Amino acid sequence: MKAVEKAYSTIRAGILDGSFPPSSRITEQEIAAQSGVSRTPVREALRRLQAEGLLQFVPNQGAVVASWSARDIEEIFELRAMLESYMAAQAAEHATRAQIDQLRELAERQHALAQQPSGVSLDAVLALNSQFHQILQEAAGSQRLDAILGQLIEVPLVNKTFHNYSPEQLVRSAHHHLEIVIALDERDGASAAAVMRAHVLAARQAFRALGSDKIVTGRDEPVAALQGSY
Repeated sequence: MKAVEKAYSTIRAGILDGSFPPSSRITEQEIAAQSGVSRTPVREALRRLQAEGLLQFVPNQGAVVASWSARDIEEIFELRAMLESYMAAQAAEHATRAQIDQLRELAERQHALAQQPSGVSLDAVLALNSQFHQILQEAAGSQRLDAILGQLIEVPLVNKTFHNYSPEQLVRSAHHHLEIVIALDERDGASAAAVMRAHVLAARQAFRALGSDKIVTGRDEPVAALQGSY
């Protein structure tokens, strides 16, 4: 199992950081060499990633990194908007005081960074953002939701959105986090869900606004690549 996990982590990391771009072919021999394991665990890791939707098996090609059409990406955002709104509502009901305090601290730090006039450290903002969403997901306390969201959020198309945000969009995104924390503190699930839906759809709008200089080939048509989300 350790060998399978090692191969799985190697492939998955390469997909998420863009080392294995959409529509590229991944061979067992290549991964075995990179991860230092035999081809048998690599084969199992490839099947696992296929089940998660990150790979496809194509006749006469083998394992190919999944790509998305414009319709696919619109669907991803719609599903995220529904599921993450539900997640926020559940977090409003189940979050502990410690979790709410953690979320408030992260939201305030992100908001302060986003407003820096001398330039924003996008890596720092992205790290705070990821922590915020992770704790919020934990606060919701649903294993089924965790499994579904993992497939929707951790695809390459939604890995680095902040690098495409304007300064105003960065501030707005951080402000959404502050509003979500207020809703959690008041145990207001409806408000938390509404803000989260606006949060996700704002990310979709930022994606739509990207220029044609960032293109990936989808299954049906070319689409601008969204390198991150939230």
